Amino acid sequence: MRRELEQALELIHKNGSKALDESLSLLQQTVYSFSMKVCGHREDAEDTAQEVLLKAIPYLSQFESPQALGVWLYKVAKNRCLMNRRKGKFVPARMLSLEALMPTRAELEMITATQEGTPEASLLEGERFDILMQSVHKLPSNYRLVLVLHDMEDVPSSEIAKILSLEEGTVRVRLHRARLFLRKELVKAAAKPVHYPRAFAHAPTDTCKKLFAALSDYLDSSGDEAARRRLEEHLDGCPPCKRVLESLQRTVKNCQDCQSPQLTPRAAARLRSRVLEECRKHELTAKLSS
Repeated sequence: MRRELEQALELIHKNGSKALDESLSLLQQTVYSFSMKVCGHREDAEDTAQEVLLKAIPYLSQFESPQALGVWLYKVAKNRCLMNRRKGKFVPARMLSLEALMPTRAELEMITATQEGTPEASLLEGERFDILMQSVHKLPSNYRLVLVLHDMEDVPSSEIAKILSLEEGTVRVRLHRARLFLRKELVKAAAKPVHYPRAFAHAPTDTCKKLFAALSDYLDSSGDEAARRRLEEHLDGCPPCKRVLESLQRTVKNCQDCQSPQLTPRAAARLRSRVLEECRKHELTAKLSS
């Protein structure tokens, strides 16, 4: 969970106008960053931040933990993002097939022949944020939300389940498929001609396909120990699968390292001013401080 939520909650419980202004600054940045990653439009992200804060003001002092505050904020922001005026540009919700996300033989040849890291690594060095977010926005929204919350906002699967009203197992499945989709998009974006060794004859085996579904659990250390051992034994004898895992690991790391979109100081001050003005109109500031 974002550190900003902990800091905001500490300020909220101090009361006072200065503490309120500082806490709103932290919360609006959290909501704006999340909204930009989900919908990709500055105007919509600013509108979402303002609307969410207006809804939050009367309840802020009632939250006892940053986790509870985060679940509430992300749930309201998620609903607002999905209803924004540009919703027609969202990729239609659909199920991503694990079979379709398996690397092709050509891709296995490419990543096995590549000697210096995975092909997407060099691409992201110079164009990290733009390429990454373009690929994230190709995800159907039901997968994109899980990926952004888990790998970019650092929200645990159990909390994401509450935010999205899903079973935790469903969250894990969607996260894995979202990561695989993103990995595939980044590889495509960075694809370059590679000399493939003629002797290469590896195609995914049934064991490869079975363990392919467990790669995210392995990366997140959430699978059982026996499954981890089986996967490690397979990886020791299957270089292409090992390179796919490395490629997926790098994809997750790039998501985690992704810089949060920032409100400009002028936009941040303007939004806070609007929220505080609405608070005064409805005497919400007094209610919060009581």
